[in-house]
Amino acid sequence: MDDYRVIADELAAEIAAGRLRPGDRLPPLRRFARDRRIAGSTAARVYRELGRRGLTVGEVGRGTFVRTATPSAEPALAEPGDARIDLELNFPVLPEHPALLGRSLEHLLRPDALADALRPVGAAGTPAARQAAAAHLARAGWAPDPRRLLFAGNGRQALAAAIASLVPAGERLGVESLTYPVVKGIAARLGVTLVPLAMDEHGLTAEALRTAAPLRAVYLQPALHNPLGITMPERRREELAAVLGELGIHAVEDAIYGFLREDLPPLAALAPERTVVVDSLSKRLAPGLSLGFLTVPAALTQDVATALRSGTWTASGFALDAATRWMADGTATAIEEDKRRDAAARQRIVAERLAGFRLRADPHAYHCWWELPEPWRADTFVAAAARRGIAVTPSGAFAVGAGHTPNAVRLALASPPLDALAEALGVLGELAHGSPEDAGPE
Repeated sequence: MDDYRVIADELAAEIAAGRLRPGDRLPPLRRFARDRRIAGSTAARVYRELGRRGLTVGEVGRGTFVRTATPSAEPALAEPGDARIDLELNFPVLPEHPALLGRSLEHLLRPDALADALRPVGAAGTPAARQAAAAHLARAGWAPDPRRLLFAGNGRQALAAAIASLVPAGERLGVESLTYPVVKGIAARLGVTLVPLAMDEHGLTAEALRTAAPLRAVYLQPALHNPLGITMPERRREELAAVLGELGIHAVEDAIYGFLREDLPPLAALAPERTVVVDSLSKRLAPGLSLGFLTVPAALTQDVATALRSGTWTASGFALDAATRWMADGTATAIEEDKRRDAAARQRIVAERLAGFRLRADPHAYHCWWELPEPWRADTFVAAAARRGIAVTPSGAFAVGAGHTPNAVRLALASPPLDALAEALGVLGELAHGSPEDAGPE
């Protein structure tokens, strides 16, 4: 065995035993070589070997660190098993982003800065946070008023606060007939009745909103709809804005994926006094970064702030401070630009690997909707995919009410590496070309 592998084994044993702990920094290469009395080239091979095994991570300009977690085994595609390719949940985190985010947090290591970040903050956050968020959330000529920005612990809490402030218990909230599943759970906890509204190829129709009255509010996703992946054209947004004014109701606009379409303004640009815009950092930056944003009409600011406080849904000072730095110094913008390129690349893989099937997706989205061919049914296909180590979501998870559930699945594209995504989609394509009988027993 080469000498460098022997040394790498020794360090791996120290990591396994806990003598080298997650986050510990290894010595600079020259010092490591001097201490071990080995050549610099051998020391470099040791560090590369540790990185290859997934035990360390190198950060340009900072050094080499023990990883904070042991990476999971590669998921199997051909056979059933616990390991899997996750096309069920969207976790868009590119490999280079943790180091980029980490560099912006170095200021929080100072005791004085950390002390400030650990103090509680209110629903309105801080003036610096409001200014940074207003500039960062702006797109396509629309920009929120910093005075109308509120902050929640995460996007789900922001949605809950918006719905709680607009729809009393026992009242009706209109939603698209296929909707974000979390909204169903929020409505159940708040005692709100969901009313499914008809959609067409462009999304929610104005006539469906008009005929469903009386409603206290409507929840919708104009951009990169989850699960359908479609984006409303401008004309449809104009129609919906007019109906909101006609009915005198408010919309809760879910803009979580809106950053992937910087060329389109939100519905709030057309109906600013009728729309609460909800956004978050989870898709923009990383799922472990918890901060929600609400852009609120002036007449609703106090009600939404009260809902945030009473629900204990306000943001933490640490998250707010970190997010303010990421938005102000360009880190968040750089990461979002990377993700727009990444999402487009993943959609190209879908188009190639699933050519010939009936797919719906905005070419900028991190997910797509697949209308399955006969004789497949959604639940049967999900089970067959799972036996091949691939997790996908059936249409029933998104359906509201007891009406017909489409024979379709949603594919979340963000989590696996590109090569694993391409392989998984190839397996799913072969599966769909066959029949449930060919796929084996459930």
